[in-house]
Amino acid sequence: MSTTPSKLNASGLLLGCIIFGLGSLIVAHVNLGGWAMSFWRLAVAGVLFAILAVITKQRLPRSRAAIGYGILAGVFLGLDLALWHESIYAVGPGISTLLNSLQIFFLALIGFVWFSERQTVLQLVGLCLALLGVVLIGSPEFGHNIHAAWGFVTGIVSGAMLAASMTFIKKTHDAEPTPIFALMGLVSVGGVLAMIVPMLLIDGGHILPSTWSEVMWILIYGAVMQCIAWGLIAYFIPRLSLAVTGLLLLSEPVAALIIDYTWLDKPITGMQWLGAVMTMTAIYLGTMKPKQRALRRYRFFARFYKRSSEQAD
Repeated sequence: MSTTPSKLNASGLLLGCIIFGLGSLIVAHVNLGGWAMSFWRLAVAGVLFAILAVITKQRLPRSRAAIGYGILAGVFLGLDLALWHESIYAVGPGISTLLNSLQIFFLALIGFVWFSERQTVLQLVGLCLALLGVVLIGSPEFGHNIHAAWGFVTGIVSGAMLAASMTFIKKTHDAEPTPIFALMGLVSVGGVLAMIVPMLLIDGGHILPSTWSEVMWILIYGAVMQCIAWGLIAYFIPRLSLAVTGLLLLSEPVAALIIDYTWLDKPITGMQWLGAVMTMTAIYLGTMKPKQRALRRYRFFARFYKRSSEQAD
C-alpha cells in the first residue's frame, strides 16, 4: 500500500519539529553561555544562508524598510534563542521548550494590538488553560530548584521575543517580497550583531568552544536546527490542515520533555505532567482560528520558502 501525500506531509512536519526540539539537548551539553550559543547558531546559519542565496541567485530587498525589518527580526530571534538557552540551563530542555511555545499567545496579542485581529473564544479559553498549566508546572519546580524563577521568566520572555521576530519577518515581506534565503541571511546578520555585546558582557569565559567536539556540535546546531529543521517546517505547514498542523507543532515540546525525563534524568512530577498536558492543549486551542488569520500568522515562512524554491527552479 502506497503512502498518501497527506501522510508524507505530516511525517515531514513531524520530523522537522522533532529535529528542532532536539536542539535543546545540544545546548544542555555544550559548555558555552546562552548568548554565545545564540551567536554561533546564527553565525553558522548566516554563512549557509548566504551560500544558498548566491547559488540560487537570490538578492537582498531594495527597500530600506524591508532590510530594516529583516534585521530587527534577527535581533528579536537572537534574544529569543539566548533567553531560551538560559531557560534550558535553569529548568531543563523540556520545561523551557514548553514555555517558549507559549509564543502563540504573544502572537495573538500582537495580532490584536497591531493588526486589529479579534480573538476567538477558544483562544481566550486556551490562554486561561495555559496559565493554569504553567502554575502546575512551576509549583514543584520552585520547591527544589533555586534557578526556577530565572528559568520561567527567561522561558516565557523568549516566547515573546520569538513572536516579535515572526512579526517583523511578516513586516519585511509586507514591505517587499523577499526570497527565503536572502531574508534569513538578513535575520542572521541582525541576530549576530545583537548578540556581540551581551555575549561579551554576560558569558565571559564561555564564548569559544574548548574542544573539537564542541565545535562539531555548534556546527550541527546552526546547520541542522536553524536551516534544515526550519526548512522542513516551512515546507510542510502549507500542505496540511490547520488542525493537523497545530497538533504536530506540539511534538517539539513533547519531544523535549520526554528527552529531559528519560535521557537527562530530570525529575518531573505527576502535577508537572498534568500541567504540561494542559499547556499543550492550550497551545493547540490557540491554533484554532479562522484560516486566513492563521495563514497570516503562521505560514509566512512557508510562502518565502515556496517562492525561493520556484525561483531556484
